[in-house]
Amino acid sequence: MAMPAQSLDWTAAAAIALPADGNRYEVLDGELFVTPAPSLMHQLALHLVERQLAPYIAEHSIGWLLHSPADLVLSSNTLVQPDLFVVPLRLGSRPRSWSDIKELELVIEVLSPSTARADRHRKRLVYQANGVPEYWIVDVDAQCVERWRPGDERPEVLAEQLVWQPSAATEPLVLDLPSLFAEMQR
Repeated sequence: MAMPAQSLDWTAAAAIALPADGNRYEVLDGELFVTPAPSLMHQLALHLVERQLAPYIAEHSIGWLLHSPADLVLSSNTLVQPDLFVVPLRLGSRPRSWSDIKELELVIEVLSPSTARADRHRKRLVYQANGVPEYWIVDVDAQCVERWRPGDERPEVLAEQLVWQPSAATEPLVLDLPSLFAEMQR
């Protein structure tokens, strides 16, 4: 279960210094969140989403499609480990370390019972505040994707089709969500 610590004075540097113990550590506005390793179903869903995105991102030179574990420091008191994320090419050369990543084009989280509250509330607010153009929450159980953009007060809930067109692309990516979720259930 994603458990926030009681203290609100955690820094990204302090979380990075914690020993490698199999948990994922995130700091959201000074609050430490500890999450155990994801379930197999979570990882399979993530793999299927990644498999859909990778060819499009490469073909349109959108950026680098990466996944956690990753220590992405958005500020001195904010460290995130998104399930899947796109680092835009406009940053110049390929990132050489997590500290090189200062901008995100897309962030995707696959919901787990232990992370749902943090993904939908705390992380969403962090990503919106940091200007991430698109934040997708993949809900395998409900078979939908919640799409958030900066300034949104409510998500766009998509169950049939997800259309994504980042600024670098000349044509959109169209995801057939019923087919994607059917593959996740096999």
